[in-house]
Amino acid sequence: MANVSAAGTVWNLPNYTGELYLIGANQTPFLNMIGGLQGGSVRTVGDFEFTMAQPYALETAAQPDISETESLTAPTPVSYVTAQDRNTCQIHQKQVSISYAKQSVTGQIRVDEIGALGYGHTDIGEGGSKGGNEKDFQINANLRQIAVDTEYTFLQGTYEQPDAAGDAYRTRGIITGTTTNAVAAGTTDLSKAMIDELTRTMAASGSIFQSPVIFVNALQKQRLTNIYGYAPADFNVGGINIERIKTDFAELGIVWAPYMPTDTLLIADLSVCSPVFLPVPGKGVLFYEELSKTGASEKGQIYGQIGLDYGAEEYHGKITGLTTS
Repeated sequence: MANVSAAGTVWNLPNYTGELYLIGANQTPFLNMIGGLQGGSVRTVGDFEFTMAQPYALETAAQPDISETESLTAPTPVSYVTAQDRNTCQIHQKQVSISYAKQSVTGQIRVDEIGALGYGHTDIGEGGSKGGNEKDFQINANLRQIAVDTEYTFLQGTYEQPDAAGDAYRTRGIITGTTTNAVAAGTTDLSKAMIDELTRTMAASGSIFQSPVIFVNALQKQRLTNIYGYAPADFNVGGINIERIKTDFAELGIVWAPYMPTDTLLIADLSVCSPVFLPVPGKGVLFYEELSKTGASEKGQIYGQIGLDYGAEEYHGKITGLTTS
């Protein structure tokens, strides 16, 4: 079932019958929760590079010690300096190419048997479960691939702002961008003490905890349940699934995100996160268009320029270096 890096033909895209099932952990919860690719809370910009936040900090709190005599002269001014946080959109591009022959052969169903491969004709629908429309199926599959690529990038992406056309724009993910509130586990198991340290550090950094959500891979999700769970008083129900936890600073939702690194826990405040699109004039932010013909095939491309705005990185936190087995 390996995918092919080539135009779709009768021979590399055989027809089968049966229900279509997408295999693998392909959920995109972080992307979905901040607006997705098709609407919601999205932002459009006019350049690949865009601004996210303008953070500033106050002086260390202290008790004033000013006498009446001293008050007759104004003190030395203190000017509060802001910084500028930036990120960039990156290009997502997929080509779809289906031969005329492949589009024509809708009644031929491949038969796989032990020790034999063959083709035959069937009366069970045209083109198996795809309904004979291979082009639509391939467009939808490519859109789903862009969604999982975007989820991975928004979480783990590394930043690159090129200075030449031959270099790629690369979006910084929220895990990479979160640096102030970071707890190093040192290759030890996740513990409540680590969660307490992280939320305490976030509070000290001024995190607003408006819509905080914990994102973890499968292993750390189970460990969170083991840390915070307790058995229900019901002899007919077994097992627990912790979906929210209360801390001293906020109530945190817990979300299993397959594209989270196994050794990392992320607390993201979703109130300051949104996808960012750089629209193509007259076409939109994520679109399919036909390409010029060079032979007997239908060709088109899906194109979009997408980035992540995660606001001030001080509003988020992470634990890294957790054990992975």
